[in-house]
Amino acid sequence: MNETVVVVGGGYGGAAVAAALDEHADVVLVEPKDAFVHSAGALRALVRPDWAPNMFFRYDRLLTRGRVVRARAASVDAGGVTLESGERIEAGHIVLASGSGYPYPAKMRTDVADEALAQLRGTHEELAKAGRVLITGAGPVGLELAGEIKAVWPDKRVTVVDPAERLVPAFADEMRADLHRQLDERGIEVRLGTALSEPPPVEPGRARTFTVDGITADIWFRAHGVAVQTSYLGADLAAARTPEGRIRVTETLNVEGFPNVYALGDVTDLDEAKMAGYAMKHAEVVAANIAARVRGEEPAATYAPSPIPSVLLPLGPDRGVGQFPGPDGPLVVSAETVADYKGRDLFVGRFAELFKTAEPLSAPLPEPSAEPLPQPPSEPSAEPTAEPVDVG
Repeated sequence: MNETVVVVGGGYGGAAVAAALDEHADVVLVEPKDAFVHSAGALRALVRPDWAPNMFFRYDRLLTRGRVVRARAASVDAGGVTLESGERIEAGHIVLASGSGYPYPAKMRTDVADEALAQLRGTHEELAKAGRVLITGAGPVGLELAGEIKAVWPDKRVTVVDPAERLVPAFADEMRADLHRQLDERGIEVRLGTALSEPPPVEPGRARTFTVDGITADIWFRAHGVAVQTSYLGADLAAARTPEGRIRVTETLNVEGFPNVYALGDVTDLDEAKMAGYAMKHAEVVAANIAARVRGEEPAATYAPSPIPSVLLPLGPDRGVGQFPGPDGPLVVSAETVADYKGRDLFVGRFAELFKTAEPLSAPLPEPSAEPLPQPPSEPSAEPTAEPVDVG
């Protein structure tokens, strides 16, 4: 059997599964970006450009035996991957980890890290000039963006609008009440049941005063609208795609009907929020099953979404809300716990370890805590890729 594993996409799940399989097979990671983007840090990078390099990590140390091919997949079938250049990589095992797109600044608009940093600096300058900020979308991405803005500029007026009648409706009432309290304390105005009749007459992230539906602002950002990236699937694999573009998977995370093809992260049709932490848990299952196949064993690792959703939603470095599955139902955690687990460093140290580097792209890491924190029951790292009602 061809023991080559081709991983399509080097985001959270793709990078994790490639690293886990490096000692078991010939791994080829296909990724168009020149550096891994820790998207959970994007909103802080916007408000603190001095911190922004912490969200980029080079791929050059991720694999010891395998290789990273900087390219985009044009077509993927059960036998291999054809790149946009026309090069063909035959594979015995394929992992679909291409993720999804999301509006800037939660996701970058370029595959080049230096260009992304320049764009973030430019948008930061625009935001710094604006006294009134409008955010459309009151899901975790929009709320986290509002919290980051207020943490740096407490005097800015921040308004978040969303057509939904409740914030984060999938989560416990206790967490929701704490969220409302902290938003009020930060002076963040949330208008629920509100949909703009038309988009603002200026592009997002550009400072220019406007009024729409009675709301006057100097800049706005869109925090909704996920786009699943599965258009590259060949005719055979496309049969497993849902009308929404996601990929149907089995409990072993195989693409339905294909024992040698797996999918993880945002592209799957699993009934759970699309978050980085879940993608990395998927990666553990996929890596275990491919390693078993390489050894000639029957894959046995399975994955099932938790019926209790999880989230760590910072509202700046020192505030936020969170929920984990507990033995008796949802376990709501304090703002201090959210800050300790995620808010202060946004898991940067964890990815420095994954990418085997003492520092990210060009800036020192935050100082580690004096005492290691215990691991929560489930630790979803908030990759901002979901719709406003999801945990992104």
